[in-house]
Amino acid sequence: MVDININDHNQSTSITVDEQQTKITTIPNELPVLPIRDSVLFPYTVTSIAIGQARSLRLIESVMSHEKLVAVVTYKDPKVDQPDPDQLYEVGCVAQVLRARASHNGNINVLLQGLNKIKIEEWTVKKPYLCANIAITNDIEPDKGNIEAEAVRSNLLQLFGQLVSMLSFLSDELLRAVAETQDYRHLIYLICSSMRMDVVNAQAILEQDDVMAKMNKLAELLNHEIKVMELGKKIQRGARGEMEKAQREYVLREQMKAIQRELGEENGNLLKVEEYRNKIESLNMSEEAFKHAENELSRLERIPEASSEYSQVLTYLDWLTELPWDSYTEDMFDINRAKNILNEDHYGLDKIKHRILEYLAVRQLRQKRHNLLHEKTSHDENKSKTTGNLRGVREGVILCFVGPPGIGKTSLGRSIARSLGRKLQRISLGGIRDEAEIRGHRRTYIGAMPGRFIKALRDVGSKNAVILLDEIDKVGADWHGDPSSALLEVLDPEQNREFRDHYLDVTFDLSQVMFIATANLLDTIPSPLLDRMEVITLSGYTDNEKLNIAQRYLLPRQRKENALKANEISITNGAMSKLIREYTREAGVRSLDRRIGALCRKAVVQITKDESSRLKVDVKMLGKLLGKPMFFYDIAERTEVTGVATGLAVTSVGGDILFVEVSGMRGKKGLTITGQLGDVMRESVEAALSYVRSHAIQLGIDENFYETTDIHVHIPAGATPKDGPSAGVTLITALVSWLTNRPVRNDLAMTGEITLRGQVLPVGGIKDKILAAHRAGLKRVILPKRNEKDLDDLPESIHKKIQFILAEQVDTVLDEALVTNEESIPKETTK
Repeated sequence: MVDININDHNQSTSITVDEQQTKITTIPNELPVLPIRDSVLFPYTVTSIAIGQARSLRLIESVMSHEKLVAVVTYKDPKVDQPDPDQLYEVGCVAQVLRARASHNGNINVLLQGLNKIKIEEWTVKKPYLCANIAITNDIEPDKGNIEAEAVRSNLLQLFGQLVSMLSFLSDELLRAVAETQDYRHLIYLICSSMRMDVVNAQAILEQDDVMAKMNKLAELLNHEIKVMELGKKIQRGARGEMEKAQREYVLREQMKAIQRELGEENGNLLKVEEYRNKIESLNMSEEAFKHAENELSRLERIPEASSEYSQVLTYLDWLTELPWDSYTEDMFDINRAKNILNEDHYGLDKIKHRILEYLAVRQLRQKRHNLLHEKTSHDENKSKTTGNLRGVREGVILCFVGPPGIGKTSLGRSIARSLGRKLQRISLGGIRDEAEIRGHRRTYIGAMPGRFIKALRDVGSKNAVILLDEIDKVGADWHGDPSSALLEVLDPEQNREFRDHYLDVTFDLSQVMFIATANLLDTIPSPLLDRMEVITLSGYTDNEKLNIAQRYLLPRQRKENALKANEISITNGAMSKLIREYTREAGVRSLDRRIGALCRKAVVQITKDESSRLKVDVKMLGKLLGKPMFFYDIAERTEVTGVATGLAVTSVGGDILFVEVSGMRGKKGLTITGQLGDVMRESVEAALSYVRSHAIQLGIDENFYETTDIHVHIPAGATPKDGPSAGVTLITALVSWLTNRPVRNDLAMTGEITLRGQVLPVGGIKDKILAAHRAGLKRVILPKRNEKDLDDLPESIHKKIQFILAEQVDTVLDEALVTNEESIPKETTK
């Protein structure tokens, strides 16, 4: 039996290991190499180390399933994360892995027993972990009975005994084990692993081949350690005077510094404290944050490094010192430059671009006036000091871009940030249900972290960044809280100057952050939150706009993403128009972008087979490459029968057409409504039926038709929820069509709310609805008269292709929509 020392975090314990049980008969010439930092593994000793690097974790997993042997060497520079072979000492120790256990933080605690000293001969493998050819090196021992060696051994035992008496963590059992050790090498390595020793000295002892030289070097280090301890006691005796309670902490700190100076070492904890103190003093923190930081620094000095609370305080100080308390980017207010950037990044959207330029112009004027005021008051030292940025001047309007997917809402935010020269950070709010995502977790919880806004500002490193709040309409709520309520403080210019994150527990000024939000629908945004934003509505694109966007932006981008040159693929305007109308049906251009990407990939396959080939996509080639069209214009076929009318609606993905179908059967006053309709639309059905019944004679219908008839109203796409009042005129038209046996024109769609008196009331989303009618190839649209002003937002190309019929009464709608007995129904719709 031999006594082996375990060294773990500067605490030593003596255990007994059976040498026969751990003896390895054969050591391979090639071994995996395990680098360790801040310590040296000696032969005949047992050491516990924590492993967290991925490379070392793979090494341990590999050796545990084989012979469990590794070559352990030490970092030359402990600051290096993953050292190369030239950054490691060549002399180390071959060790056997006795035990490996996973810890709660993802690391593995490994118990290693040193076996023999080795030297790296040649590095053989660097990935996935280091491997090398090794050579066993033996120490040169003195002859048996050497009097000088016995004298040095006796001196070592005496010095080590003095050290044990001074240090409480070195036990008397360890001293007895050392005294009973007869082998010189065992004695040296046991003492070395028990005492505090820097890496350089420990490595020097390990590399020394002469045992006598090892013992002399160890005696020198023991003498030095004893002198340091005696000096420490002297400092303690000198510090024991009459002192006030407030002076005690200072004296103890000075005592620790004095000990470290005598050792020629630096204390890691003290260095960290000084480093954080320098950071805090260099940052222009608020007074509240500065006091919090000082309090946490005082705690850090008193907490042992092994304590779990130590890492929590370090993490908190990291967050506090990495925030941009006084870091800004210089604004570039140039309206012409901003206009060029918006035109470069987006086609069309002229009114949206004009509103953005107005917004930037207001910012430019505010900066100019603010700088003039600053120049007049610069002599007053109590005034806030500013540079070219609007420090101390809060942001005003918060823009919210609302529209269907794929129309460029997010890219508009990026363009605004680029035109200002500010840094951009995107925060996706879709699906957030926990208030802590906004305000952060309180530090009392395990794994607490700040909220998304503090993280975003830490990542971007600028106090006047542009933060893009994506999908703000998809914020949810559950028992964790309501994130939309937490957003009220963030987006309110009157409150966000003193935003308080629960994790930091200090106020942080968000008033100079430019917030830009995006949403698909306004209905799901809470009213108080919507009230804090200026809504800018983006409608879908016309076919002509999509054509220009595809040729100017999408096709060049897809060429680049698929490594194609400009002349290796081209798409004719005719093919692109067919791609837009028959292979996609959307308000934006996201699906169109994917289809163009599919064509580019087919060009890549063709070029891979024949490098000299070029792909020119025309109308005929499009069908061969993408197959049959996905969308058909079947309005004529669906409205051939009576009781079917075409309506217009707005969904989360833009405008769309919907069909209202009415049928009946023998019965008595039965009304069936299907199609997953909401309460408002169900009430519209009942109102439409009531109008038809009350005006049956004027409409040419038997006034007692409902006495012997059950009516069924169905709106297809039953899996899609539908609601809203704008289908009122469509419902009346479908009912009258079925009851009078007069079909509805197949080139016409309609929208509008109705009253029981037959008035047609205005509705919303006119532009989106008309664009949907245009995509469907319709030629006539019936609108409420009071929506006439909305037609000004439509491009001229739409006015040329669609005839708009403005109605104030249901009579006008029925006259225009229903085919008379003398009229013939158009069978085809021009695309």
